[in-house]
Amino acid sequence: MDPCDGAESEPQQCPSLDLKGGCPGATPLQRRLESVRRQSAPCVPPTPRRRIPQCSQLQEYSRLLNAFFTTEKQKGLAVEVGEDLSITVTFSTLLGVRGTQRDPDALLVQVLSKSALPSAGRAGKVLWTGWLCCVCGDSLLRAVSQDFTCLPLLLANGAESNTAIIGTWFQKTFDCYVSPLAISAFNLSWMAAMWTACKTDSCVATTELLWSVPCSPQSLDISYAIHSEDARALWDSVHKTPGEVTQEEVDLFMHCLESHFYRHFRIHLSATKLVRVSTSVASAHTDGKIKVSVNRPYILPRCRTVTVYTPHCRAVTVYTPRAAGL
Repeated sequence: MDPCDGAESEPQQCPSLDLKGGCPGATPLQRRLESVRRQSAPCVPPTPRRRIPQCSQLQEYSRLLNAFFTTEKQKGLAVEVGEDLSITVTFSTLLGVRGTQRDPDALLVQVLSKSALPSAGRAGKVLWTGWLCCVCGDSLLRAVSQDFTCLPLLLANGAESNTAIIGTWFQKTFDCYVSPLAISAFNLSWMAAMWTACKTDSCVATTELLWSVPCSPQSLDISYAIHSEDARALWDSVHKTPGEVTQEEVDLFMHCLESHFYRHFRIHLSATKLVRVSTSVASAHTDGKIKVSVNRPYILPRCRTVTVYTPHCRAVTVYTPRAAGL
């Protein structure tokens, strides 16, 4: 094609319209079209939403929860957000703390009392700690969009009154429901087997299991204690799969314990309900309370009791505390 023909075939356009001043020869319609074009097609593409909450979000959550917590402690006395209060609330992301690669990173929430001597530069006392996490939540993640942070599990350590206040704030802020998560007898039997296999330097010398017998007018509890070394020897005799624990091994381990108890007391423990497991590693109760006794910094400080809660999220894209995505 001849360059001259090409030049003639192209309509003469205004190079670029300035929304403030505009092109001198532009008509009102051209100005309107240019304004729409710039709004619908920005020069810089929007940044994709991140699954991990940004520092600004976590800082804002800290300020809001700080004011709410103080207000509730002061029996309804209004507190201004951002005011210098006697406690400090911190939100932080625990990078890499998750069950699978698809799970979001956990979120750590702490409530600390401010030191009475600020000049000393010492951190305040930890009043409450919460871990919001997701462990093997593939079934949950498939049901939500990619930009939705899903943290269905809350591990809480602290006074129950503080847990209630913070749980209320999460419910109001993220439209979710926080309630204690009961641990089933099935999961307790797994904990008994796996914790028995762990060798520790704990001073706990026995493995204790508690069964509940429903009867009238009140329930009856049966406590079954076995020396930790004997329990570990029993587990070693049934554990045949290196590197993993199978359901068959757990069932056989529990069956051996129940058979031994029946041989001596003629009571079928299989007809009762397992409600608590206590080992040298940790103890767990069906009401959701777990006490970790291992002196390992990366697990929990010695003899800390944590309560497991589950926040049933209904719809919160912001629950980006993937965290506090509870």
